[in-house]
Amino acid sequence: MLLTNLSFLPKNPSGLSVYATNLLSALDLPDIQVLSNQAIAAYPCHAVPPSISSDFAYPGLFKRLLWTQFQIPRLYSHLQANLFFSPIPEAPLGVKFPTIITVHDVIPLHFPRLLSRLRLYFKYYVSQVVRAATHVICDSTTTARDLKDLLGVSVRNVSVIPLAYDSSNFRCLNLPRKNYFLYVGRHDDYKNLPRLITAFAHLKDQDLTLKIAGSIDGKNTPALKQQAQELGVSDCVEFLTYVPYSELPTLINQAIALVFPSLWEGFGLPVLEAMACGTPVITSNLSSLP
Repeated sequence: MLLTNLSFLPKNPSGLSVYATNLLSALDLPDIQVLSNQAIAAYPCHAVPPSISSDFAYPGLFKRLLWTQFQIPRLYSHLQANLFFSPIPEAPLGVKFPTIITVHDVIPLHFPRLLSRLRLYFKYYVSQVVRAATHVICDSTTTARDLKDLLGVSVRNVSVIPLAYDSSNFRCLNLPRKNYFLYVGRHDDYKNLPRLITAFAHLKDQDLTLKIAGSIDGKNTPALKQQAQELGVSDCVEFLTYVPYSELPTLINQAIALVFPSLWEGFGLPVLEAMACGTPVITSNLSSLP
């Protein structure tokens, strides 16, 4: 039996959620059980405590790591599992059962001043989990190389398995284009949104809109809105907040182009999703991109 850790799933589906649930549905295994605070269709689900947070900020992260360390081994034994899989680099340390984890990126190690707390998480926790894992999956050669160069992890137990888009959701809908550029993702500094807004300001007289889709960030979003106002484009830079997964294909299909200027990505799935929709992509050429 494969015991899968989904304790990190947020209330609103995210890229990690899509990766984890789609991967499970594609596995041809007779017995999969999950640890999750949400019901996952077709799989026996063992609820995690309500106090276990899905985010990667303190103190919620610390509580989840404690639960992972002390409760998952007990559940693994009780359920008589044969293999433990975590779609993120979180797993109990010092256990004797086989574990497989996925590492999507180690971005905080590239931008330590911007993501200082998560840097500690990667440097002191993730590094141990990666070394202890039976096998490690990486989304790209970029991430696999980072594990070796930044964490000193041997490549012998690392496999690169690129992400795939969800073909049941992302496809060409033959909808008319509308006059907007689209960005999909978080508002962190490394996503390079200040530069995107500055570039868009040069087009402010051409009846175009920049739609920024992604959860509002209390730290970074206010500064982005202020920048748009100072550049005189606040009326044509639209912050959409969270967009439901089912509505993303229409939004992407009708865009002039998806703009993805990130300074570092472990993969960059929105780029692939836009290509599946037949929408042009403007992206940086760093890390795993384009």
